[in-house]
Amino acid sequence: MTRAMTDSGHRPLLDFHLESIQFLDESGAWLANRPGFASDNWLLKAYRYMVLCRVFDHKAVALQRTGQLGTFPSALGQEAFGVAIGLALHKDDVFVPYYRDHGAHLLRSGANAMANLLLYWGGDESASSHGPPQDFPVCVPIATQVTHAAGAAAALKIKGREQLVMVTIGDGGTSKGDFFESLNVAGVWQLPLIILVNNNQYAISVPREKQCAAASLAQKAIGAGVHGVQVDGNDVLAITQAINEARVRANDHKGATLIEAITYRLGDHTTADDASRYRCQQEVKQAWLKEPIKRLQSLLLDLKIWDGEQEKALLESCAASVESQVQHYLQTPAASPQSMFDHLYADWPEAMNEQLDRLADKLERIDGGS
Repeated sequence: MTRAMTDSGHRPLLDFHLESIQFLDESGAWLANRPGFASDNWLLKAYRYMVLCRVFDHKAVALQRTGQLGTFPSALGQEAFGVAIGLALHKDDVFVPYYRDHGAHLLRSGANAMANLLLYWGGDESASSHGPPQDFPVCVPIATQVTHAAGAAAALKIKGREQLVMVTIGDGGTSKGDFFESLNVAGVWQLPLIILVNNNQYAISVPREKQCAAASLAQKAIGAGVHGVQVDGNDVLAITQAINEARVRANDHKGATLIEAITYRLGDHTTADDASRYRCQQEVKQAWLKEPIKRLQSLLLDLKIWDGEQEKALLESCAASVESQVQHYLQTPAASPQSMFDHLYADWPEAMNEQLDRLADKLERIDGGS
């Protein structure tokens, strides 16, 4: 349709809109019709895993504080994000995680998921990939995992596979070139890719409003010709719905989806950080009112499928499960320093021999000095 030109010579060219998804308000009351996937059993499973994630998270931080674990990135307040991923992904999908997806790993990585996460953050690189064999290892470098995910999605499309690729990234990572280049490729090649942004409001100490002047991170999809949507990241149903809709788009050969999940990082960036240096307690106090676990618990109580006795039993069960996994971790012999080289290459490059020799010399000097 041709649109009339204004007196100034300007005329509207293109119009865009951005959708938002939310089912539960901050008190756990319905804002929209209950989605079909959200049976009572589904809601209970989501809640149990979110609570387990928080209990595990609390214990991991305690292990680090007592010198029994390396630097650890807390997922406090972001449990709905990871658990929704674990619930929505199919077993044969390809998951490309960043470093704060503990809830997803609990659902995808089997009985020893927590022990493997502890081993990884304790310095054992062999534990970095502990889910389905097609899943990628935990990625700590910022945004590089999105390029890997785009490559995997391109490979699946070339091979005619029906799988999709899910990659996660923090809000700060969306300012990196890796993110924009991968998003551009996803749009041009119509890749079966979901990019899920955990917008927890801070890239370490940099607040969201100082990272990007756009009204939302989801609108970055528009420039790449990719579908974008924003969801309430404290609403496990909203995230799951967005992932389900993105799957339908991918299966219909309509390409990639960028999902921005609005969450809040209630804890420090990692255990090496002190968030009190750059944000006020009042802000954090207000964020606690929106946190995902209490919200879902309120819904379960309102539906009369949860009560105090079940809550007590769940907390006891989670504590026992976490403690069992902690003991598994603590009883596992520490990996040798040389093992850091063992999981880098499928075929060992000769150029790495020099680095391995230099490490051996350094370790010998350290041992000799002791």
